[in-house]
Amino acid sequence: MHEAGLMRGAKPFTIVPGSSPIKDDMAAPEWLDDDARAEWDLIAPILIKERRTLTSADIACLASYCAAMAQVMQASRTIAAEGMTFMSKNGPRKHPAVSIRSDAMTQARLLAAELGLTPVSRSRSRAQSSPNDGQRNMFDLDF
Repeated sequence: MHEAGLMRGAKPFTIVPGSSPIKDDMAAPEWLDDDARAEWDLIAPILIKERRTLTSADIACLASYCAAMAQVMQASRTIAAEGMTFMSKNGPRKHPAVSIRSDAMTQARLLAAELGLTPVSRSRSRAQSSPNDGQRNMFDLDF
């Protein structure tokens, strides 16, 4: 290990125990509400069947992502019904749902990146899994 705990050079391609991809559909955790379950039903099949990237170690992260997205949806509905501001005794104030939605969006974005659900995180995982580490073979170049 180098300074600040960073490893340099090629990383080992070993399978960490418990990191095998989940192969079968999974039901959403019981504690998720209806909005979060709907998000789970949308995202889990993508991670399990299409990308084969969800492991048992990732279930809590996916559930947290779904809960954060549910908060975004719920706060958005509240804002749509009640507006972004309300009248207090001191004048107009920002509705609390605006801050709740903003915080939930931040959490959802961070968790989405951890799960490879953002364009940037997907491009990073493709680059890291490249067998030649992004280097072009000099024999493939056209001169």
